[in-house]
Amino acid sequence: MHPEIMRELTAQHGRDLREQAQRAMAGRTLRGSRRGAHTDDEFVVVPDIPDYVDGSFRTGADEAVSKVPAARHAA
Repeated sequence: MHPEIMRELTAQHGRDLREQAQRAMAGRTLRGSRRGAHTDDEFVVVPDIPDYVDGSFRTGADEAVSKVPAARHAA
């Protein structure tokens, strides 16, 4: 193969590799910025999860009633 053609093919291949590397770097930068965008919310409000199916919550009185004495355990 003629040396000028080989030189041009090598230069073209180098340009293609540099372009591909720049696209990959831009993609990594974009993904990184998306990942960091969610960390701006320092305080995320999480709604309370109901303790019962009907949507009610357990109270202190319910906990005292729900404890079964040791004498009532099945052996």
